[in-house]
Amino acid sequence: MADLYLKKLEAERKTLWATCRLKGLPKETPERQRIAATDQAIAEHKAKRGPEAS
Repeated sequence: MADLYLKKLEAERKTLWATCRLKGLPKETPERQRIAATDQAIAEHKAKRGPEAS
């Protein structure tokens, strides 16, 4: 079964990363900070799901 929450987080991260790359934004910007927060949320979600679903 598809994990829609994980897909949403990954899509948001991909969009933010593309925006940052196009604009050449430095690490201190809110967009880059949101990417870091999204990475953490993805890692926590995958850990909570367990090893059977990677």
